[in-house]
Parts: sequence; C-alpha cells; structure tokens
Amino acid sequence: MDMSVFDLFKIGIGPSSSHTVGPMVAARRFLVEYGLLDQVVGVEVALYGSLALTGVGHATDKAAILGLMGETPQGVAPDEVDSKLAAIEAAGEIALLGTHVVPFTAATGLIWHKSESLPEHPNGMLFTLKLADGSRVDKVYYSIGGGFIREAGEAQAEAAVESAAAARVVFPFDTMDQLLAHGVESGLSIPEMLRANECVKRSDAELNEGLDRIWHVMRDCIAHGLETTGNLPGGLNVKRRAAKLWRLAQDAKESDNRANDLPHDAVHLVSLYAMAVNEENAAGGRVVTAPTNGAAGIIPAVLRYYAEDCRPSDPVGGVRRFMLTAAAIGMLCKRNASISGAEVGCQGEVGVACAMAAAGLVAALGGTNEQIENAAEIGIEHHLGMTCDPIGGLVQIPCIERNGMGAVKAITAASLALKGDGTHFVSLDEVIETMRQTGADMQDKYKETSLGGLAVHVITVNHAAC
Repeated sequence: MDMSVFDLFKIGIGPSSSHTVGPMVAARRFLVEYGLLDQVVGVEVALYGSLALTGVGHATDKAAILGLMGETPQGVAPDEVDSKLAAIEAAGEIALLGTHVVPFTAATGLIWHKSESLPEHPNGMLFTLKLADGSRVDKVYYSIGGGFIREAGEAQAEAAVESAAAARVVFPFDTMDQLLAHGVESGLSIPEMLRANECVKRSDAELNEGLDRIWHVMRDCIAHGLETTGNLPGGLNVKRRAAKLWRLAQDAKESDNRANDLPHDAVHLVSLYAMAVNEENAAGGRVVTAPTNGAAGIIPAVLRYYAEDCRPSDPVGGVRRFMLTAAAIGMLCKRNASISGAEVGCQGEVGVACAMAAAGLVAALGGTNEQIENAAEIGIEHHLGMTCDPIGGLVQIPCIERNGMGAVKAITAASLALKGDGTHFVSLDEVIETMRQTGADMQDKYKETSLGGLAVHVITVNHAAC
C-alpha cells in the first residue's frame, strides 16, 4: 500500500483530525488548486453530516476559515487562532491564502447541513468560489479520518495510484497475512520491513530524523498537559485533571511514607500521560495525530511507559521500532476498515490506537512478528462495537478518559502477547474485517453525530434534574 509512517503520524492541532485537521487541509487545497484568486469575489463552505452535527464542538468552523487563510495544521500557532478569527469577524473580510481579500463572516460564509450527508463519506464539505462574472466554482471534499482528505470521485483514482506505488516498495502488503509471509521469507521483523519500505522514498537518516521529531512533539505534548490546569473550552466546563493528579503522584513518590504505594501506580501514570495529551487536544493545542486526534494520547503514553519504565537498553532504536510497527497496524486498519469515528465509531479511533500501541510495544521489547500480530488483534478485539458519542460534540467526555483506558489496555495486550508464542484463534485480518462490518451495522447516531449514547443520555438526565 502507498502509505507512510508520516501519513499516520502527523503534527497538527486539536481537537479533531477528521473535523479540524482535515477541513483545514481541504480548504487550503481547494484554493491552491484553483489558483486564479484575482477573479474571486466571495467564498462559502458548506458542511454536511457529522461535520455539521459536531462541527462547532470539534472546531470545524475555525479550521475551515484558517484553511481559507492559507494556514496548515503543522504550521498554525495554536495560541494565535482566536485572535486571527476575531480579526476576520471584526473586519468582515478574509484574505484568501493570505493575499486576496474578499467579504466574509462565519455567519454568512459557513453553511451547516445537519440533516443531510454527501454520498461518499459522513464527513463531507462543499467549497464554493463566487467569481466576478457571476459564475461559481464548486468542489466537494471528504475528511476520511486521521487528517486524510479525498476529493469527490477520487477513491478509484487513489486505488490505481496506490496499486502502482505498492509495486515500488520492497515489501508490499495489504493484509497482515502478507506482511507475516514477507517476514518468514526475508527473516526480517515488521519494523525492519517497514523501514525498508520507507527508505524507498527517503534516506535512513531522514526517516530517523522524522521519527525522532514526531516523538519529540509527543513528549512535549505530554509535558505541557501535565503542568497545565484550568477548564477546557467549549461550555461543559470540564476541568483538566492530569496536572493535579500528576502533582499528587509526584508528591507521594517524594514522601518518606511509601505505605500507600500500590503496584498499579505505574499504570496510573500511563493513564495520566494519555489524558494529558487529550486535554491538550481538547484545548486546541499541538498534538500528533496517532492515528487520529481523538485517540492521540494512547501511543505517546505507551511510548513514554516504554522509554521510562521498561528500562530499554536502546531507547532511541526502540522508540523508532515502536513507531514503525504501530504505523504498519494503522495502515492495515485504514486500508481494510476505517480510522474515522464518523464512519465506524470509536472502535476505529481508540480501538485502532490501542492496537497500534500494543503492537509497537511488543516490537520495541523484542517480540516476534507473530506476537506483534497477536497484540494488535487483542487491542482491537476488545474495543469492537465502541461508539463515538461525545457529549456536546466536544472531544472531552468520554474521549479523554477513554484514551487513558486505551493506553492501559494496550500494555495489557502487549503483555499477553509477549507471554505467548504468537499463536491465537482470531487473526488480525479477521478482527479488522469484523470492525469494518460492525461499523457498517452501527446506527449513525453512534458515529460522531452526538445524536445518541452518552451525548443524548447525559444531556437528557441533566435537563430533567434542572
């Protein structure tokens, strides 16, 4: 498959890869590809389906406007977003790609189609340019999860390109069975085969530099989340908890009285790492899509657990093996099912991230290819059917705690796999297909629409109590 580790791990901002990162990328791409901005006198963005239903809580409106301005997820400064948007509203105009000024306000330029979806994916966007001669230019894009976007009708063309590109990599694979077969034939581990594929496109040094940069951003995100307090934006007034719980844990560690120490305290810290990242994500901070923003805390948390608690002899090499292996699992899930909560529910986000982290940890700890596959299968299997039902359309409840739980489950899955010999009843390919079918059967109200599950029940209960 024509997918890179850097497609799965992308530096961006919160709170959502599909609802924030994707629309920002799509808006900018639309203008860049059109190019002839001198004739443009107006612009509109119409949002459909899940993007419309949970778009405000997921900052889709902000992201679309930033993309029209020419901003990118990896380049935009999170602390400057609100001031940039306020300036547009105050002036009543926007500079497209930072150069061509046209009238614009969020109230008139953004259109929300909450009861209508476009045909190819629940996350659809229609961009329209109004030209001086009275004509219009329209283009539809879909945000298909993890920050990936696709133009309408592009799926078949993508398949042809992917097929041609796959022939150029050293170890082409569309299933885990194929990857395992390559391993048997070559005698190489999964991270070694992924490295060989990546080095068709870039040098070994460039690959290592990119992986190290991703890990650096992940570490910084954890650190910032563990020291930042206050309430998260969005109106639910959810308090950040990671920093307070981290401080309590550090105070207890430094205390002379260790009587209250418990064996699971280390696991508690892992959940705090994950929650710290997702609190940063919920606040619109700098995060790494892994493979989505909604599940961005799981892999960094397990990586830090590996680097600090597993006493690795080669931590740098281990982190790189972890990330390459995790990417392989994410590629398979995206290729054969989905990593979009709007398409298959949270099993495709937290479930996939858990599987990626579990497989990565096994690889970093020297497990076999078969043990890696087993760990990934366990990670997904025990998230099957998980709904995406964020309260208030915000990536906060249950998303933040769900990342903490997913990180702990990833470690458990890795431990189970490492204690076995790699043989197991359900294959990873089978559980990925099960996830796809489960997502297809799942009602839309449980797929990032905030029309069912906790999103409705909690609001109903709270209103009844008032």
